[in-house]
Amino acid sequence: MRLHLLALNPTDSVTLGFLPAAARLGLDVTLLTDQPMAHRRACEQSVADGGRLPELSVLGCDVTDFREVVARISALGPGARPDAVLTNSDHLQPQAALAAAYFGLPGKDWRAALDTKNKALLRRRLAEAGAVAGADPVRSVELSPVDDPEDLPGRLKEADLPYPCVVKPREGVASEDVTLAEDAAALVRHCHAIRARRPGASLVVEEYLEGELHTLETLGDGSTLHVLGSFRTRLSPPPRFIEERLDLLPEPPQPHTEQVLAQLRALGVGFGACHTEYVAQGDRARLIEVNYRAIGDQCDIALADVLGVPLFEHVLRTHLGEPLPADLGARPDGRLRVEYVCADRGGTLEKAPPASDTERDGVRLVYRPLRAIGVAHPLHGTNRDYLGVIRATGTDQGRIDQAVEAFLAAQRWEIVS
Repeated sequence: MRLHLLALNPTDSVTLGFLPAAARLGLDVTLLTDQPMAHRRACEQSVADGGRLPELSVLGCDVTDFREVVARISALGPGARPDAVLTNSDHLQPQAALAAAYFGLPGKDWRAALDTKNKALLRRRLAEAGAVAGADPVRSVELSPVDDPEDLPGRLKEADLPYPCVVKPREGVASEDVTLAEDAAALVRHCHAIRARRPGASLVVEEYLEGELHTLETLGDGSTLHVLGSFRTRLSPPPRFIEERLDLLPEPPQPHTEQVLAQLRALGVGFGACHTEYVAQGDRARLIEVNYRAIGDQCDIALADVLGVPLFEHVLRTHLGEPLPADLGARPDGRLRVEYVCADRGGTLEKAPPASDTERDGVRLVYRPLRAIGVAHPLHGTNRDYLGVIRATGTDQGRIDQAVEAFLAAQRWEIVS
């Protein structure tokens, strides 16, 4: 059987998650990407590190255009006809869904894929769902490429949208260009700055939701929808929103979980993996965004490990048309902490610890570098500032926290400006 996988830049989710899972399932894989050389290098490095990959073809394609995706797959001939088409990229969910539909394959509803990717559509859909889905609408205003940022303060007043507020690209990811605006002057200034970096981009301005940030990780086959778990997320101080730490909660919190699930159903989300972020305000779960793919930045790898669930295989089987089991058999007592080491300034990374994997006192601690020594980077204010990631798993949260704190205290990351 053949899997067609769409991707932009290489990610650990693809190289270390989906491709090895495809090998374990005996699938042949055609990887369509606009960055074929980068993926070939990432796969070569994975094999050099002892990883297992499937029979793999990496082909160049403008994967941002679903018409090009369909044309590229069709041109491969009957012998390469896909049995599944999927992606784990935020940017490519509608394209993969439309390609799967074209070839008559199981997949996500392209409307749901588009509604969750486009933050303005997401807000409108949830507002329309209203009380039916238990949605708690978040006030927002969209700024199209032809709209003048100078008009925004008046539009926010009409929408009864207070300050501080958050401005973000309508279809952005990884907290890139997501900024807190304290007042009207700051809002207009931020919009002009984002437009200078992203000409022609549409922006969304929405309520700043104060409260504890949670995630809900789900896995579905279009009929059955499983809750894999919920993380509590620590962010960097405003005005940026960089994820610094995630802790897997012992139980998905209620009533928030049922509220989020109801809103996902209203959006038509329930096929494959989904990573939803929300703020807990008392008994209310207020959605920030719905990422219709598996959680990234190695959290998916760690989650599969701590739950003892073949997460990536389940996602692949779902796209091949197989139903999920009624019980995933997830381990109930596993605990997980993911910590990111972030650069605090731009410059060249001169010193950092190597990759390591240790186990002590019932805690497995895995550290993986995310930036090579000797490489210079500016300060982005996003997850591109990550220098490394720590994944600590076990059954005792106290011991996990001690292990992470001890590792951080013993290591050094030095950046020379």
